[in-house]
Amino acid sequence: MENHSLVQRLIARPEFGPFVLLVVEIGVFWGFNHDFLSPQNISNTLAFTVELGLIALAMTLLMTSGEFDLSVGSLFGFSPVLMWTLFNSGVTSLEMGFVAALLVAALIGLVNGWFVTQLKIPSFLVTLGMLLVVRGSALFITDGFPQRTWSAEGSWLAEALVGDFFIGPFRIYMSLFWFIAAAIALGYVLTQSRTGNWIQAAGGNPNAARARGVNVNRVKIGLFVLSSVMASLAGVISSLRTSAANPNSGTGYELEVIAMVVIGGTALTGGRGTIIGTVLGILILRVMRNGIVLIGVPGLAYNIFIGAIILGMMALHSWLERRHQAGT
Repeated sequence: MENHSLVQRLIARPEFGPFVLLVVEIGVFWGFNHDFLSPQNISNTLAFTVELGLIALAMTLLMTSGEFDLSVGSLFGFSPVLMWTLFNSGVTSLEMGFVAALLVAALIGLVNGWFVTQLKIPSFLVTLGMLLVVRGSALFITDGFPQRTWSAEGSWLAEALVGDFFIGPFRIYMSLFWFIAAAIALGYVLTQSRTGNWIQAAGGNPNAARARGVNVNRVKIGLFVLSSVMASLAGVISSLRTSAANPNSGTGYELEVIAMVVIGGTALTGGRGTIIGTVLGILILRVMRNGIVLIGVPGLAYNIFIGAIILGMMALHSWLERRHQAGT
C-alpha cells in the first residue's frame, strides 16, 4: 500500500510527464538513427541547449510569479551587437563591452518591471513593445548587418564563457557549467528559500501575498531584471561560440522558451514552477529539433512537433491536476 502511494505521488508530480516524454523521445530517435547517441551529436545538442536553457531558467521564475517576458529573444540578439559595436569602435575593451551589455539588459528589465507593476499594464503588452524597441535598436545600430567578431580569439572572457575541452570523446563547453550552476542556484531559490515562497505567492494570489507583507512589486521587478540579464548572457555566449553577432539572432526564441517552461510543468497562470521540469522541457525541445533532422524530417516541420507536444503536455498536466484534487 505504501509503495502504491509512493507511485501515485511520483505520477502526480509535474515533472513526471516531461521525464517520460524525454525518455520515449530519446528511444525513438535512437531507434531510427543510432548516430543520435554518438558523442559528437550529444556534444552538439548540449552546446545549443545551454543558450536557450539559460533564458528558460529565468523565465520559469518570472512565469511562476504570474508574468511573461516576450523581449528575451530580441535581447539575445541585441546584447552581443552592443558588446561588439563598443569593442570594434574602440570605445571599450571586450570585457567592458560585455559588462555594458549586461547593464543595459538589466535597465531594460527594470523598465519592463516598472511598466508592469507601477502602470499596471499587462506584461504581454509591455514586453511585446520592448521586443520591437530592442530589435529595432539592434537593426539600427548595425544597418541590418552582422558585426565583426573574430577579434575574440585568446580573450579570457571567451575562454571563461565558451572555452571547450574534451572528456573522452565528448566535447564540452564551459557554458554547460554556467547552465548547471544557474539551474542549481535558481532551483534552490525557488524551492528552498524565502524568496521562492514570495515568488510563488506573487503568482498564486498577489493580494493575499501583499496582506502577508510580501513586496510583490519588488519581487516582480527583480525577476524581470533577471530575465533580461540571462537573455543577454545567453546571447553573448552564443555570439562567442559561433563567432557571429547578427541583429536578427533570437527571433522567435521567446515563444520557444515559454514552450520549454510550460512543457516542464510550470503553471501558465503563475503560482507553481519547477526548475527540474524546465530542464526536462529544455531537453525535450532541443532533442526534438536535433532528432527530426537526423532522421530526415524537414526542419521546417519542427513547429508542428512543438505545438503537438505543448497540447499533449497541457492535457496531461490538466488530467494529473484533476486526479490530484480528487484525491485518487
